[in-house]
Amino acid sequence: MITLIIATRDDEENLAHALAALAPAAMDGIVRDAIVVDAGSGDGTLDVADAAGCAVIRGSGAAALMQAADLARGDWLLFLSPAAVLEAGWQGEALGFIDRAFMAGTARTSAATFRLRRAEAGIGARIAEGVAGFRTRLFSAPYGEQGLLISRGFYRALGGHHDLAAMADVDIARRIGRRRLTLLRGHALVRRRAEGRGGFGRVLRNGACLALFVLRLPPRLIGRLAG
Repeated sequence: MITLIIATRDDEENLAHALAALAPAAMDGIVRDAIVVDAGSGDGTLDVADAAGCAVIRGSGAAALMQAADLARGDWLLFLSPAAVLEAGWQGEALGFIDRAFMAGTARTSAATFRLRRAEAGIGARIAEGVAGFRTRLFSAPYGEQGLLISRGFYRALGGHHDLAAMADVDIARRIGRRRLTLLRGHALVRRRAEGRGGFGRVLRNGACLALFVLRLPPRLIGRLAG
């Protein structure tokens, strides 16, 4: 039913945790197959993928993700960050969304994302979770770590991800549109900070890029500015 697609680069430990959380759904047949799109890892990422029975595509960017979608055995695609661990019960949420989409006749025109939950304690993490929910509901701009559940037909109709230097996840979510993107009750637990390196300056830059998306500036221009 669902094909998992994870883009990696030196994500050995994160990938192991992400795949372990998905094992029950795989045993139940909900996750039909998994594809790792690897951008040249030098650690044990590919060993983890091989041990878990994942197919591997070597490459990065939009072309590699579209190749993964073409190879998918499932009718639905779940794009997931290796830094995100889906919490217990996620498959029930996903199946409920898919069933409702089929009954409403919107399977080819709707998608879903999970709520963001930070692993770390403290007020900063809670604020970040609130900001993620606000971005998703108001601007249709979830973080990539929240995942994207979308039918393969809808993904192809949208033209897949675009090759942007930054914010490709925001770009496809904006093309899906706020009314067609459902925020599920389930959570994606982020094991490390999504901003990675760059500190406060990167946070400000990401916020500025989001504002430019809202103002409908060309995504490729925004990608160059973010890079």
